[in-house]
Amino acid sequence: MSAQREMKEKNPWHMPVTIIITVIGVIAIVALVTVAVLQNRPLPQKYKYGIVLDAGSSHTALYIYEWPAEKDNNTGRAEQKHSCKVKGPGISSYASAPLKAGESLRACMQEAEQWVPERRHRETPLYLGATAGMRLLNMENSSASDKVFRAVEGALQKAPFSFQGARILSGQEEGAFGWVTVNYLDDRLKQGLETTGALDLGGASTQISFISDQFDGSESQSNSVTFRLYGNDYNLYTHSFLCYGKDQALRLTLAHQTQSGPTSILDPCFNPGYTSTKNYSALYDSPCVSNRKPQGAPQSFIQEGKGNFLQCQEVVKNVFNFTHCKYSKCSFNGVFQPLLQGPFGAFSAYYFVMNFLNLTDTTIPLETVKQKLASYCATPWSQIMQQHLGINVKYLAEYCFSGTYILTLLTEGYNFTSESYSDIKFIKKIKGSDAGWTLGYMLNLTNMIPAEAPDSPPLPHAGYVSIVTIMAILLLILFIISLRPLWPRCSTQPQIV
Repeated sequence: MSAQREMKEKNPWHMPVTIIITVIGVIAIVALVTVAVLQNRPLPQKYKYGIVLDAGSSHTALYIYEWPAEKDNNTGRAEQKHSCKVKGPGISSYASAPLKAGESLRACMQEAEQWVPERRHRETPLYLGATAGMRLLNMENSSASDKVFRAVEGALQKAPFSFQGARILSGQEEGAFGWVTVNYLDDRLKQGLETTGALDLGGASTQISFISDQFDGSESQSNSVTFRLYGNDYNLYTHSFLCYGKDQALRLTLAHQTQSGPTSILDPCFNPGYTSTKNYSALYDSPCVSNRKPQGAPQSFIQEGKGNFLQCQEVVKNVFNFTHCKYSKCSFNGVFQPLLQGPFGAFSAYYFVMNFLNLTDTTIPLETVKQKLASYCATPWSQIMQQHLGINVKYLAEYCFSGTYILTLLTEGYNFTSESYSDIKFIKKIKGSDAGWTLGYMLNLTNMIPAEAPDSPPLPHAGYVSIVTIMAILLLILFIISLRPLWPRCSTQPQIV
């Protein structure tokens, strides 16, 4: 019994000082880890917002974008939160009643007020960009264009947001910002990956934008746009063809077929059995065709569908001019275009038309795509209407033409081949955001894409916490080992004093 008591007295773990030191050490290490975790934990995310109105030729759409509010947030990005399609036609259609252009935006602006938190209203930038429809109106009647803009600006200034103005985008801007949107959403710019070309088709114009190793801007400076994004330089080729959106292109093909002023035409681009009476004045009421109206033409003509894809393609080819090119290479109408390079994203009307026709899969051989489209065009109009009840007859009637125009534009106009056709991907959205120029436009105006690559923290939050925890455990082990001189020295034989 006396030996056991002697061993306890010599055991330092029962000494008060040792116990106190150990407890303090453990508490200090736990405190270190706790402070490190709390100090470096991610804060609750706060967001900022931006609103862009896309005033196109056929309609206006509103887009609300959301992004992390922290200025030093390098991982967050702008994403589409909500979109609203304005009821009615594009604002260029209100030339004779400009006040209605502003009134048409009211419902979507009220939606925007609900989607953007009220505390963020005053700081949320609001932009309106008008494209080819207003470009044409401005060419035809600048006074009417100005009145439409004044009405639109008056309506938007009443909104609780920070209105930044309304203006007409150039075709070059529309193409370039569409390219920025596609590559930003796909994370290609930030990661410095090969970029995706952008193919945009609207009602009044079409844009093509891409990076080519063979294009440095010297051969055609008007087609060159330079960017420095995330530390990388981009020399972008871009061109916008005014009057070559699908609606104006249809006018061009009808103008070609009515040059002699006939009272009826047999149109291969419309399904067999389709019949419609067209007004000559309405057809030629556009700067794209106004100078082609035949003299002495009757008031109207009857358009009858024939439904022949090959003949339709020949009619469509007539709207392109391939006879002259002063550059080393051209697309059409004497416009320079370098060799196509890389993948392409085709959006807007490209997607909507090809999706309706069930032809968005570009892994299907091009010849098979043409055969399927030819079969659709040859389908009687009565059968088409029965199969697609509820679709606006005007849009339904034009799908044969629109599909043929798209394939002809891509292959004959832009020089995609049977092999490179598979490089195209028809897209509506990328990671939840609509493809189009609006996001790229807002990113540019808000300076959200830095010219230089942002600095990244050496370690992510989880890595930081892990390392601190491991270091704390090592310190605890070293602390325990440092107490070894005080550890009891016990032998198998009890010491008796």
